[in-house]
Amino acid sequence: MNKFKTEDWVVTFLSLPLLLIAGIAAHLPGGGPKIPQTLVTAEAWLNIGTFFIIALALLFIGNKILGRPLKGLLLSFTVIFAIAVLAQWIAKIDTVKYYGFEAVFFSVIFGLIIRNLFKVPEWLKPAIQGEFFIKIGVVCLGATVLFSDIMKSGAAGLIQAILVVGIVWFFAYWLARKLKVDRATAMTLASGCSICGVSACITAAGVAGTDKQKLSYIISLVLIIVVPMIYLMPWLADMVVPLLTDNPTIQNEITGAWIGGTIDTTSGVGASSEMAGEVAQKTAIVVKATQNVLIGVVAFFIALYLSARSEGGKGMQRPSFGIVWEKFPKFILGFVVASAIFSILQTQDLLTLNAKGKIIETAMAKNFSTFFFSLSFVCIGMDTRLKDIISRENRRPLFAFIGAQLFNIMVTLCVAWLMFGVVKPAIWH
Repeated sequence: MNKFKTEDWVVTFLSLPLLLIAGIAAHLPGGGPKIPQTLVTAEAWLNIGTFFIIALALLFIGNKILGRPLKGLLLSFTVIFAIAVLAQWIAKIDTVKYYGFEAVFFSVIFGLIIRNLFKVPEWLKPAIQGEFFIKIGVVCLGATVLFSDIMKSGAAGLIQAILVVGIVWFFAYWLARKLKVDRATAMTLASGCSICGVSACITAAGVAGTDKQKLSYIISLVLIIVVPMIYLMPWLADMVVPLLTDNPTIQNEITGAWIGGTIDTTSGVGASSEMAGEVAQKTAIVVKATQNVLIGVVAFFIALYLSARSEGGKGMQRPSFGIVWEKFPKFILGFVVASAIFSILQTQDLLTLNAKGKIIETAMAKNFSTFFFSLSFVCIGMDTRLKDIISRENRRPLFAFIGAQLFNIMVTLCVAWLMFGVVKPAIWH
């Protein structure tokens, strides 16, 4: 049993009750607890209280199983939770939503302010467990990635996702290594740029063993750079895509595929593609969902590569399943299983649509994922010194990320045009 007493396994098992709650959300009042958009109603505070009890219970149980100290956990977690709630509330303000700022952005900012303007007191440290919260969020995220969404874009979307992720990942990794970025950080940076930003960074970092401060730095880059891209991509699409085809429908699909393949956060894709129209938005979200599925695939191949390295790093050894399994992040299994189970439930018509046509159960899973991500980013901010981030050694990852993102924009346009402007119309007609 001791082999299951690791954080990866513990968070995977602790995520099961959350997935169960999501699975029965349609039978709960109001579809289950929701992230509050206001702090002045009784319903909002009931939702806040529900999230607080659930998250605190999981943290206490997890710490107990892992043998971590429980003293001071309640007070520390209460403060971190309050900051996360504040970040969620600010992100729901219409003006903030219009400019594309997400809750995790404010979570990191608030954490950074506390860490860098004030000294983090000892009593606040027990619940600063960013990785614990992140992994639970990733498992819950799996329930939102349904196979049917991937199939909606057909072979065109699937092939685009595979080509873009593969080409951009290897280019970003090559560029980062050329700029003398360490291997683990280069893998994390490449995953964040090529797949879906924050979730991919977290997953790759867990496999590659990336330093926490460097992970925080890359996440900060993703969250900061995605904001101007939300507005840049529709503007670029309006200028470039009409030069490729005269068909309005094909133009919208290429635009959506381009946006979905380049912007590094799912919410950012939604906000940006909304400016381009309904057809573009549907295509963009489906393409992004298809890329999200590749998180586990990339994590597996990173683990396979690392398992082939000798411990001294001087040569290669034949990878065995046991070594790959040892390096593979177990919480990703939770992500895959959650995706498979909820996809099967959907095929059996066991998931419920709300009045807006959204699936209630996956919406609940998304709420859990979003909230635990927000908790984790508060912790990441509190663990990060800006002095370290702006140091000379971090300039190379910055240049690598920007270079990879520019390459991503160009490559994704070419692949989107090929798949949605040439291949799909030819097959359709």
